[in-house]
Amino acid sequence: MTQLRTGTTAATGSAADFIPPKPTLAKLREAARGCRGCHLWMHATQTVFGEGPRTAEVMLVGEQPGDLEDRAGHPFVGPAGKLLDTALTQAGIDRTRVYVTNSVKHFKFVTIERGRRLHKKPTAAEVRACNPWLQEEIRLIKPRVIVALGATAAQALLGKQFRVTQDRGKPVASDLAEAIIATMHPSAVLRAPDDRRDEARQEFIADLKRVAAYLSRAHSGRV
Repeated sequence: MTQLRTGTTAATGSAADFIPPKPTLAKLREAARGCRGCHLWMHATQTVFGEGPRTAEVMLVGEQPGDLEDRAGHPFVGPAGKLLDTALTQAGIDRTRVYVTNSVKHFKFVTIERGRRLHKKPTAAEVRACNPWLQEEIRLIKPRVIVALGATAAQALLGKQFRVTQDRGKPVASDLAEAIIATMHPSAVLRAPDDRRDEARQEFIADLKRVAAYLSRAHSGRV
């Protein structure tokens, strides 16, 4: 599809209007800077596109960039990203060989006291409008396993009926990858009550260990 000029100010309703011809990851990242598929670009600092190796076997998909990611222009660089890095290491997954991205590429927030910006959950329409970017990332990376971090990512990939609380950690067959495995978002671990946080962290790591175990079985031909 022909990319619209980046000076467009009105939302078109879909990122598909901005996908360049014969896309590569580099072309997609550049084109996404001018995305006007929904209105979220108007208040965000910048588009935060996915990052990682083109040959990644694992793709991690979150909800949307947070405040620090919005300012830095890179996914998962805030506290949730640090927790994710530690959990991946403990699960035996090499962070440098993982592609990380989000369902929505712009930070959605509400401003509260003293200019502080508080995360706001994207709507179904906003997730749907941004989905073409994610679909192209998946098509180009061709990951063996997609890890959906949280309900927004899981439902964007597996449908509205999917419940992370019921089916977390279980490989789900998909046309998008050999398996999609859902777990909680690391920010949800950080928000857990004090008396539940360590348990939530261990459950999160256990889910990532299931991802590592799936890859191990896949490499040995036992999946």
